[in-house]
This record gives sequence, C-alpha cells and structure tokens, in this order.
Amino acid sequence: MVDPVLASRLQFALTTIVHIIFPVMSMGLAPFLIYFTWKEIRTKQPVYEQLRRFWTRIFAVSFVVGTVTGLVLEFEFGTNFAAFSTTAGELFGGPLALEGMMAFMLEATFLGIFVFGRDRVSDRLYFLSSIAVGLGTWLSAVWILIANSWMQTPRGFEIVVENGQRIVKLTDPLAAYLNPRFSYMFIHMQNAAVESVALFMAGVAAYYVFRHHVWGYPIEHIDVWEKTLKIALVVLLITAPLQVIQGDEYARHVSETQPQKFAAMEAVWETDSYVPEYIVAFPTDVNDLLNPRTKELFGIGIPGGASWLASGGNPQATIRGLESFSTKAPPVAIVFWAFRIMVALGFWFILLAVWGVYRWWRGELFEDDLLHKALMASSLLGFLAVEVGWIVTEVGRQPWVIQGVMKTSAGVSPNLTGAEATFTLLGFVTGYILLLGLYTYVVSRIIRAGPPSKDELRQSNSARISESEVTSGD
Repeated sequence: MVDPVLASRLQFALTTIVHIIFPVMSMGLAPFLIYFTWKEIRTKQPVYEQLRRFWTRIFAVSFVVGTVTGLVLEFEFGTNFAAFSTTAGELFGGPLALEGMMAFMLEATFLGIFVFGRDRVSDRLYFLSSIAVGLGTWLSAVWILIANSWMQTPRGFEIVVENGQRIVKLTDPLAAYLNPRFSYMFIHMQNAAVESVALFMAGVAAYYVFRHHVWGYPIEHIDVWEKTLKIALVVLLITAPLQVIQGDEYARHVSETQPQKFAAMEAVWETDSYVPEYIVAFPTDVNDLLNPRTKELFGIGIPGGASWLASGGNPQATIRGLESFSTKAPPVAIVFWAFRIMVALGFWFILLAVWGVYRWWRGELFEDDLLHKALMASSLLGFLAVEVGWIVTEVGRQPWVIQGVMKTSAGVSPNLTGAEATFTLLGFVTGYILLLGLYTYVVSRIIRAGPPSKDELRQSNSARISESEVTSGD
C-alpha cells in the first residue's frame, strides 16, 4: 500500500490537474462570449451570433464538468486533509463558502438565461446575463485564489490552542484576504486563462482555415473561422507579452516571500551570488537521473541570470541556497523543469502572436500553412503552461501546506490508512481518465459540428419574432 501522505498528495494533485482544465476554459471564454454577445446585438451580423452560439456550447460543457470536479476537491479537504481543515478551517472555509454562495450562484443563475434564453428575453437582459456569467466565473477565481494565496503568504492570523489542537484564528480579514501573493496570482491566472483559450480558438480556427485555403476543401461558414483566427491573434498579441512581463514580477515576489521555492526553481543548493539562469541542467552522475533532489548538476545557462531575475536587474545579487534552510528541500528537479517549460512556452506564445499578426498585416494569414500547423500544434499548450505553472506553485512550496505554519505531512487525515488512500487513489485515476476522455469526446463533437448555419439562424430569429408577436397580441 502507498503511504497515506503520499497517496493523498498524489490524489489531490491528480484531481487538481484535471479540474483546472475546466475553469481555465470557462474563465478564458467568458470575455470572448461577452464580446461576441455585444457585437451580435450591436451589429446584427450573423457571424457574431454564430461565434457566440458555438463557443457557448463549449463553455456550458466546461462549466458542468468543472462544477463536478470542483466539488470533489472540496470534499478531499475533509477526507484526506482533515487535520489541515481543522487547523485552517476558520480562514479557509470562508472563501470557499463565498465562492459557492456568491460566485457560483451568480454564474449558475444567469447561465440558464445565457444558454437558453436568447429567444425569450430582451437584448439588454441577454447582454446583462453574459456579463453576469463572466463575472461569476471570475469571482470564483477570486475566492479560490484568496484561499490558495494565503497558504503561500499567510497574513492576518494568530495560532491559538483549542482542546489541545493548534488552530488558525483570523485576526485581520483584510490582511488575510488581500495577502501579498493574491494580486500576483490573480493577474497571472486570469491572463493565463484568456491566453490559453485564445490559443485554443486559434488552433481550432487554423485547422479549418488550413483545410479550406491550403488544401482547397470546401468548408462551410469559413468566414466564422477566419474571424475567429483574427480575434484570437489579437488577444494573444496582448496576453502573451503581458504574461511574461507580469511573470517576471511574480518570480521576483516569490524570491522575496518564498526563497526556498525560488531556490528550487533555479536549483540553487548553496548560497551564492552571480547565479546563472540555467536553460538546461542534468545530474553529473547517471545514477542520479531519477533523483529529484540531486545536487551535482551540469548546466548551460546565462551568467548572473537567476540573480538578475531575483533582484530585478542586479546580476551580482545573492540567492539563498537550499542547504541553508532547516526544512527538507522540495523535489527540485520537478520544480526546476516545470518552471522552464512554463517560461519556454510563454516566449513561444509571443512568437506565435507576432508571427500571426505579421502574416495578417502582409495579407498572407490564410495562406501560411506553416503558421496554421504551428497554431494547431499549440492549441492545447496554453493549458499545459497552466498545469506546469501550478506544479511550480504547489510542489515548490513543499514541505509546507501553509508556508511556515503547517507541514503537508501534518495536514493529512490522522486516521487515514494506506489501504484506504491507495484504493481511492486508484479509483480517482480510473474515474478521471474516463471523465477527461468523455469531455474530450464531447468537445470534439462540438468542434466537428461547427457553428450553426445562417439558415438555422434565420429560422431561429423568425421563431423568436413570431413568439414575440404572439406574446404582444396576448
């Protein structure tokens, strides 16, 4: 049987890695749907109604699956991390409850109008529903990230003992909720969601544009896919550079508030100055290839780059090494490579955006088959960047579940056995593979079906006008 601490961590990691896909899709789609709805109402152009109806289907599926997987995560705090829940329940429970009562209820209520009410409500109310759905989606992120950011940089609390149990007592809600990490996490996460969806939209659009303009296949409503590609590239051109610039500020903040995590990100074992920014690094001993905490490394990097990143411009700055901390280092190799994959993808997205906009400016956007292939190959890479970013955030914090306050091993349910933890872990692996496969199948079906045709739109609009006339006559 697997150790219950390890099994619980693996289970929570699995459920988080799968769950994060769905809120990223819904959060990233929200601004697009608001824009499509606004343009549809204002211009009456069929292409925007087609875009709104098509992407709303994917949004709705992602919302449903994200709700189910999100509930599972909250239950795991009780089943697998009961000791953590007991200790931090006063602070942690509030944001999670508000996320359900405020954000989720707002989103769920207006989603019904947004998905099913186009023919039943006025344009003004329908546009309001699109804003409410988007606002609810982003408010969910606010409360979840308040909880998580507090675990990274806890503030506004004191430790008291109740019935022999150490408890986090909330003393300053504003300091706790608006802790130093929150703004960095929120901006980085929300921008990443929009960027990821822009890449996904560009990849889907590029597939149809490629088939039509390069291979010469007749594609129905090609104008929809051409419009999608242009909109996605504009958004990508804004979000990709912003993500890298803000990520630089974020990394500097990590070096100040979680120096052990930053040392793991850069694989710095001994305190030193003029530390290079390794592009790649490998163990010098073949026997250590699978050891995530190996210390003897051979790397190729930029001299003084890590010191420059940590200090904001001083390549001679000192970085505190992992050996100087009293706690065990996190799995350095995992954090190190996850960070580099995330950064590499960030610069690749900038290149894609500039490449696409340049070809658009030259009038060759729809004929550049290499660009189309690159966009198709990159359509899911935004989600991969989000995943490895969260690996840096969560694995890099180890061994702490609450930074400097409570270790992960102490937060696991005390009565959880290895057999129970292993059984549920295997069950979740099986169930989540099936769930992810089903979600992929449904979204693929939606993409293959494409947006509604203009004839379908005319029939729908005619039915809406007829119903409105009947209602007025009554």
